[in-house]
Amino acid sequence: MRKFVVALCLTLPTVALAQKQVAPDARRGVVLHTADVYVAPDANSQRVSTVTPGHEIVVNEKSGPWVSIFANTDIQERSETDDEPEFSTDEGSIPRSGWIKGKGIVTSATPNGDKLIFGAAATWEAAASEPHAPKTAVGSAYLLYRRVYEYFPSSPLAPEAQWRSADVRWQEAKFDASTLPSWKDPDPNMRPKLYQKDLERIVKTGTGKYPALAAFDLLDIKICGDWQGLTKCPERETELYAKYADAFPDGPRTAEALWNAAYRQGVLVTMYSAEENKKKADVATQRVHQLRDRLVQNFPNSDYTIRAISLVYRVEQGIAIYGSDRD
Repeated sequence: MRKFVVALCLTLPTVALAQKQVAPDARRGVVLHTADVYVAPDANSQRVSTVTPGHEIVVNEKSGPWVSIFANTDIQERSETDDEPEFSTDEGSIPRSGWIKGKGIVTSATPNGDKLIFGAAATWEAAASEPHAPKTAVGSAYLLYRRVYEYFPSSPLAPEAQWRSADVRWQEAKFDASTLPSWKDPDPNMRPKLYQKDLERIVKTGTGKYPALAAFDLLDIKICGDWQGLTKCPERETELYAKYADAFPDGPRTAEALWNAAYRQGVLVTMYSAEENKKKADVATQRVHQLRDRLVQNFPNSDYTIRAISLVYRVEQGIAIYGSDRD
């Protein structure tokens, strides 16, 4: 899983072009670098705005090494047609007309444009994980991945780009929410709501492994924060992960889901034993054995399988799985 250590002010973007299924005009494009917008085709003229990677421009005309553009047009479209604004990346990201140097501009007509944009997105995504990451790194990665499947819907990279765009946004929003006290509440309904539509769209219409990846992300909003010693949390979460594994038996995160379910049953053995509820403790013990066996059968080479084998041994030895295991 890709992780980000920089927190941004996130708002709620949309994918207007993708939803309309309209190929973008060849004059529309994105810049792969931060471009200054000037009032005239002269670097000594007044700078009026900045276009950051991923935001759209419309190319109007060319003058030597300069191009006349209308910048950040996607922001204007969303403000006029949607209640869900864009990532907040910088104060200069507002619609402006002017001149930029004609380099690093990729449109739907650019040869290998899908690879160029995807590569830039991956670079920004990697930068977002570095200490002291640029404040616009996550927003740029999100937008650039989006442009791949908007501008090049038939590209082999489009499904992964759509997934990465949604996941980048989800992970950053979750990071922001996790800094709030409400994130630790055992009731997931008490936490801030995260924007789900991009991931839900992939679950419904995505191809390959991506629906399974998106569905795994969406489990984040259903699990407890701090369990606070309550059995209802690992009970409910076991069923969530087991149901996910049933829905995606060969998914890239299925072994992890089965491990999560097995671990929670191990926790319940400890909890029920502390309550001197032998009947429920025995049922949980049986369930953790079943989950381990399923991992051994279906994912014999997974680290999660090895962890489950070790977990069962600890349960059989009467070692606490939850709380202190010192005896």
